[in-house]
Amino acid sequence: MAVKIHPSVDKGVKPGRKGFAGGTLTCKCASRPVTVTLASDVAFNHACGCSKCWKPDGAAFSVVAVVGRDKLSVTANPDKLKIVDPAAVIQRHACTGCGVHLYGRIENKAHPFYGFDFVHVELSKDEGWAAPEFAAFVSSIIETGAAKPEEMAGVRARLKELGLEPYDCLSPALMDAIATHTAKSRGTLKA
Repeated sequence: MAVKIHPSVDKGVKPGRKGFAGGTLTCKCASRPVTVTLASDVAFNHACGCSKCWKPDGAAFSVVAVVGRDKLSVTANPDKLKIVDPAAVIQRHACTGCGVHLYGRIENKAHPFYGFDFVHVELSKDEGWAAPEFAAFVSSIIETGAAKPEEMAGVRARLKELGLEPYDCLSPALMDAIATHTAKSRGTLKA
């Protein structure tokens, strides 16, 4: 039996559609659902093993991507949203009815990812979103209780089988973006 990662990738990673222009995310509430509209496709879609990201029941990983904050708008029932942890770097806005995280926003303008919002495109019925590309914070699923240490070789093998290179941090492109931002802010790299 294959290791369960997340319902949206367990049967294979669906490719995105070139030129996809965005769509709507909807919480799980049957009454007055919160909706968020994204006016573009997402980037850096990935499986995330961290303990902070929202995961559907039974999933070891979340699947999360980023979109420009100027491309995200709450289009229905914003009164149902509440920040999960006001002290966290990523301010995750969750529905008070069903608990689903609709988006996460970084308010610190000095943060390398300021300007990006974190979203879960599995909350959309629209087809064509950019496919997950890698897996981040893989070893963190031990901390969340989703896997035992002796199961991790199997988890990493399954991620690779799905085409999601496993990292215990972020992908090299995102780590390069963080390092570039830091170097520019320190003056060690001229823009």
